[in-house]
Amino acid sequence: MGKLQSKLKHSTYKYRPDGIIEERIQTKAFQEYSPAHVDTVSVVAALNSDLCVSGGKDKTVVAYNWRAGNVVKRFKGHEREITKIACVRKSDQFFSASRDKMVMMWDLEGSSQPRQQFSGHTMVVTGLAVSPDSSQLCTGSRDNSLLLWDVGTGQCAERVSVSRNLVTHLCWVPREPYILQTSEDKTIRLWDSRGLHVAHVFPVKQHIQTYCEVSEDGHRCISCSSGFGGEGCEATLWDLRQTRNRICEYKGHFQTVASCVFLPRALALMPVIATSSHDCKVKIWNQDTGACLSTLSLDGSGPLTSLAVADTTSSLCASFSRGIHLLRVDHSQGLELREVAAF
Repeated sequence: MGKLQSKLKHSTYKYRPDGIIEERIQTKAFQEYSPAHVDTVSVVAALNSDLCVSGGKDKTVVAYNWRAGNVVKRFKGHEREITKIACVRKSDQFFSASRDKMVMMWDLEGSSQPRQQFSGHTMVVTGLAVSPDSSQLCTGSRDNSLLLWDVGTGQCAERVSVSRNLVTHLCWVPREPYILQTSEDKTIRLWDSRGLHVAHVFPVKQHIQTYCEVSEDGHRCISCSSGFGGEGCEATLWDLRQTRNRICEYKGHFQTVASCVFLPRALALMPVIATSSHDCKVKIWNQDTGACLSTLSLDGSGPLTSLAVADTTSSLCASFSRGIHLLRVDHSQGLELREVAAF
């Protein structure tokens, strides 16, 4: 389970204030760790400062120490591809969803068998969100429904269905009873978990909304769009507290943007976000102005499927063809994103 030293050619793009784009093609040594999966990785999430949890087409959930480069534990129970993972804050517990219509709860310190199972959807489960106190779980599916579960008992407490609401992602607002949801009907909804009803609908976008993320303070959220050839392919920043209007858009990808995250405030002088796309690129943006600060092209990775913050300077990016990429922001030449490992 040791580390292999390898070299990978990749491109980074530095965006100068005068509008000139500097392209740097570099061949840097990086760590090629033992692979977490044997097939496409669909989703990756950070469990703590050392471990991530991932899943994909091999139907296996994997806990991986990305600092040491080794598998900590494998969890098997799903019968089809893993679609979503949600981790419980400050805990060793997490949930996985699958195309087998099931949601399972796991404990890193417990058995390799699921601690709890949640069965209630009639199609693939495409959304998972855990309440801030970890007592409730919200799930969404392509069956147009959202279900609210009691984590302790495994019983469904609420069920609601909205026509054409093919769920793509769910995210619980920190310290609030609200759940943010994106959909294939191009709509972003804010749900109140107290009775599971729609509290707000954001202005409809022009393309399918693929993913959403809420800031740590709960004041803002990002959604991202499908698209092709630069049409669509954007991320959008929304106000969650006051007007609930669109604040900023981030355009520059050429294919579907599959994931978006708020990066830690300690990373840069200004607030920044990151996006990953099917165009094999990860971009860092100035949250306030929409300016692209850095672009990393992960050559040969295939579509990038998921993005997660690992620590203050590191992020994890799942891909179709090359597993999971460990990315790090380098401050030596400005805000530059580079790949330091793959597994």
